[in-house]
Amino acid sequence: MKHFLTLKDYSKKEILEIVQLAFKIKKKMKKGKRKPYLKNQTLAMIFEKSSTRTRVSFEIGMYQLGGHAIFLSSNDSQLGRGEPMKDTARVIGRMADMVMIRTFSQESLREFADYSPVPVINGLTDLCHPVQLIADYMTMIEHGKKKNQIVAYVGDGNNMTHSWMWLAAKLGFELRVASPKGYEADGLVMHESLSEAKKSGAVITFFHDPKEAVKNADVVTTDTWISMGQEDEKAKRIKDFKGFIVDNAMMKLAKKDAIFLHCLPAYRGYEVDQEVLEGKQSVVFDEAENRLHAQKGIMVWLDRHR
Repeated sequence: MKHFLTLKDYSKKEILEIVQLAFKIKKKMKKGKRKPYLKNQTLAMIFEKSSTRTRVSFEIGMYQLGGHAIFLSSNDSQLGRGEPMKDTARVIGRMADMVMIRTFSQESLREFADYSPVPVINGLTDLCHPVQLIADYMTMIEHGKKKNQIVAYVGDGNNMTHSWMWLAAKLGFELRVASPKGYEADGLVMHESLSEAKKSGAVITFFHDPKEAVKNADVVTTDTWISMGQEDEKAKRIKDFKGFIVDNAMMKLAKKDAIFLHCLPAYRGYEVDQEVLEGKQSVVFDEAENRLHAQKGIMVWLDRHR
């Protein structure tokens, strides 16, 4: 049985299998054909961190696959009252067919997976956001960014940065990461992804100057500077990230046909300006829709690999 906790755990072949399956399901849905791959199955969705896209995409996705999804927040379960993850995993795993968790700690997620008798999906942790990267890669392919592409990530060295590093390391494309000093990616993730990159031929480089990273890039992507739980750092972060806003001047440094990605929610005037987010190069709403299709691909793939 496989879990979907981080792209680190997956081979290039497996990642591409999931992407191809997601495209297949999306294509059929666009033609009005919904195959009930997960008929009568139940997905338990555990949210310790709130979300719009993650909840809506998983819940609708499970419905479109012929199954049912149950929403559980910390207020709706004993997790909020201190029940151990391993106990919750063994209880829910005897009732649900699959579990998605959106939480703060990667360690808690892994503990849940270690004790779960059913597949577990990472809906986001502070370490990584792998379901988003499947959607992002689908969006790149749909917009002609498949081979020999240069991706520039501008912003905080956070869970999105780590996920991009693992995707690049596994698939073998070039990734440039630009973060302010003091906001670099996790050192262990950096070490492990660079080691993996040597095997795949990926090139992963790090910058403190976003303009250097974006120069001649095919894809420019960013994320919020102020993630959930960092609100008290807002003033300091706005100061420290000065010059890291993706605006038209920065996009002009990329290739003319470059696309702009953002996992959303986007804070206009901070990590991206209004003109870029709403501009012709922005494909963020195609990207947001692909969360639905990507996650259906992940769920069906996991069901096949029990």
